[in-house]
Amino acid sequence: MGKRTVPEVGAGSMSDISFLLLTFFLLTSSVDQNKGMARRLPPMSDQDQQQETTRINERNILLVKVNSNDRLAINRQLSDVSELKERVKIFLTSDGRNKEMPEVDEIQIDGLGMQVVSKGIVSLNTDRGTSYKMYMGVQNEIMKAYNELRDEFALTRFGKSFNALQEEEQEAVKKKYPLNLSEAEPTDATKKTGRK
Repeated sequence: MGKRTVPEVGAGSMSDISFLLLTFFLLTSSVDQNKGMARRLPPMSDQDQQQETTRINERNILLVKVNSNDRLAINRQLSDVSELKERVKIFLTSDGRNKEMPEVDEIQIDGLGMQVVSKGIVSLNTDRGTSYKMYMGVQNEIMKAYNELRDEFALTRFGKSFNALQEEEQEAVKKKYPLNLSEAEPTDATKKTGRK
């Protein structure tokens, strides 16, 4: 009986197939990319431009600062991130009588009638050395405050959560609690200011 030979597998074609499979998976798979926060800014109207040139009353600004050591200060007082949401909510629900809290306007809102709306602006200032984690934590707390205020108002007024409202009802609630968030360009604490 003769010797049986084992057929050979072409190693050259295996590397070609591996390369093709690798290329296929790289081209067809999606890789998560870091994305910024989705914010769509409305176009600035002539009225907005006129208002921007007027000086904003200091009592209407809640100053939130985070330094390069991730230390948080609210209106120049050291604070903890866990306090931020409640401080923002209190600031935005002021009736305007307290001279240390923001002024209010009484405006007509379609679907709601006359409403008292805060002139309060949350101003966020960070340092270039502020960590991403701290920055996102502060942003999240500010947004939670706005979302909770809108949700609480929707439940009181319509008996439903904000997300369950019709689109026009949501727009009305947004006018009652407009997102007035100002973010300054991050500062660099390591640079000398040149002041003496």
